[in-house]
Amino acid sequence: MPVTQGRSRRERNNVLNRPEFMSLNQPLRTNNAEVRGGSGRKPANKHPQSQHHAPETAQPETPENNTDRRESIKLPEEDCMLLNPSFKVIAMNSLFAIDICLSKRLGVCARTSSSWGSMRSMVKLLALTGHAIPWVIGTIWSLTRSNTLAGQEVLINLLLALLLDIMTVAGVQKLVKRKGPWEMPPSFMDYLAMDVYSFPAAHASRAAMVSKFLLAHLVLAVPLRILLMLWCVLVGVSRILLGRHHLTDVGCGFALGYLHFTLVEMMWLSTSTCKALISLGTFSWMPLY
Repeated sequence: MPVTQGRSRRERNNVLNRPEFMSLNQPLRTNNAEVRGGSGRKPANKHPQSQHHAPETAQPETPENNTDRRESIKLPEEDCMLLNPSFKVIAMNSLFAIDICLSKRLGVCARTSSSWGSMRSMVKLLALTGHAIPWVIGTIWSLTRSNTLAGQEVLINLLLALLLDIMTVAGVQKLVKRKGPWEMPPSFMDYLAMDVYSFPAAHASRAAMVSKFLLAHLVLAVPLRILLMLWCVLVGVSRILLGRHHLTDVGCGFALGYLHFTLVEMMWLSTSTCKALISLGTFSWMPLY
């Protein structure tokens, strides 16, 4: 009797016997067949605890089951993080970040409210000297006024170099589709010259090609040669100040312009070919000698 009274006293003093903790004493029910995805209904206990079921034979885990289980919980590739990037990827991402940051800082004439906004019109005029439309129109006008075969030969090759530069830059820009640091919309003249995107810089490519072409085929004094090279650099810098291009866009534009000059020199049109082109363009056939 004292033993029964002591046991009942201990059960009353036990904290887990209180009503709010009664759920902790009940066994967990982990029947997968009764669990429904997303439903909050409690599964009904169809079999009372007094009935004993025969223990199910546990199936041994095979490598195929483990493989299927891993494939079922495999995350899609776009949701996975690159936890161990290579040094090359880290270096490229760092260089791109530095390029974007410096280009935005150097865009001091991007808007009229910028720090150098008062010089925006002058910088735009400087950038206009490297646009494709004035150079193509000026070359065609000079070709119509030229009376010497040597001058016509140089001008025709310059015109072909300009067209090659326009088409190549437009194709690369269409493939890359990189926007400028300030993401400014292109103007009407940019649409005419197919200079819509940022990479590579069309003005820088054209300035490098034209300056190299004129230095190779015109006899200029030393001050004029220095001014021509300075003009080439300033055209590229003006596009950065206006917020149109990144630093890497202008650098690749200079390299592409030099490549265009090299291609034109390799495919230089002779005097007879230039005479045939002029006769076809003016609809007056001239015999070739």
